[in-house]
Amino acid sequence: MKLEKKQDKIISTKHFVIRVGKYALLSGIVILISLLIGMIGYRLLGELSWVDSFHMTCMILTGMGPVAEMKTNPAKLFSSLYALYSGIAFLSITAVFLTPILHRLLHILHFENENEEDSFS
Repeated sequence: MKLEKKQDKIISTKHFVIRVGKYALLSGIVILISLLIGMIGYRLLGELSWVDSFHMTCMILTGMGPVAEMKTNPAKLFSSLYALYSGIAFLSITAVFLTPILHRLLHILHFENENEEDSFS
C-alpha cells in the first residue's frame, strides 16, 4: 500500500476512500486474528465458555481489563502474555487505520503551504 510523496498531487476522493477501505480491511483482519487467538487461549487454558472467552478477549484487547479469574498457572501466563500483546496490537491497529487519514491531512497542509510560498516569490 503505497502512499504518494509530498511532491505528488493529492489523490482524488474516490481513491482516498478506496485506500481507507484497504487499511480498514487490514486492521479488521488483524482484529479477527487477535480475537481468534484470545478466544482459543481462554477457551482451552482458561476453561471459559466460547461466549465468556469472546467477552474476555474483547475486554483485554480494548484495554478494559479482565472479567474472569484465571485459576491455573498456564491460564495466568496466557492471560498475561495476551494482555501484553493486546496493548501493542491496539496501538498498532489504531496506527494502521489512521495512517491514510493523517497522511492525507498532512499532504493537504503541506501542499497548501507549498502553494502559498510559490505565490510570494
